[in-house]
Amino acid sequence: MCGRYVVTKAVTDLLPDLLGGLGGLPDDYNVAPTAMVPVVRDRHGERVLPEVKWGFLPSYAKDPKQRPQPINARIETVATSGMFKRSFARSRCIVPALGYYEWVVTPTGKQPHYIHAPEAGLAMAGVLSAWADPSKDRDDPERWLISMAIITRDAHVAPGEVHDRMPACLSPEGYDRWLQEDASSADLLDLLEDESLAVARTLEHYEVSRDANSVRNNGPGLIRPLPPAS
Repeated sequence: MCGRYVVTKAVTDLLPDLLGGLGGLPDDYNVAPTAMVPVVRDRHGERVLPEVKWGFLPSYAKDPKQRPQPINARIETVATSGMFKRSFARSRCIVPALGYYEWVVTPTGKQPHYIHAPEAGLAMAGVLSAWADPSKDRDDPERWLISMAIITRDAHVAPGEVHDRMPACLSPEGYDRWLQEDASSADLLDLLEDESLAVARTLEHYEVSRDANSVRNNGPGLIRPLPPAS
């Protein structure tokens, strides 16, 4: 799964083919579900970088607090699931990240690991939903709540995997195909399977401070490797 990740200003330089010319990113070393996060999407043939809510609220929801609001969508079912298939076919995005966290349960508690590509950022594939607030006028610019879920895949293809799921990531060669409106679901699944497998094989991980366990903590110290045990 992907339940916490890192995005920083440095990601703009690490993903130039994705983010060039779109503006800056925030520094957030502990991005958590329900946060407003930057994503890249296609609007009328051009890439834009809006902020959207992390936690997928389907367009058919009657209430913005309706549950569930999943943060992840499985690659195995995203094209056929009643919740995600419309978004997968019509409204996809890329979530830029420096890396993400996963946890290992130990006798002394949950130990976070930081997972990243040593010389690149991560372009995590996502699906978007647009929910219209029925209490607001049709011409109210705040009527629409845009939300997203990150697509995940089997993590056992990654070196020394920490968890059984991981975000499905894209390479620069796949950005345009993933974001274009007229791609078929079959082609998209093939693209994401191939590219996420290739990216997964480049990832590395190491243990970090348990301060990352709390969303109240933030800052670059969260992704600093723990010193070797003496």
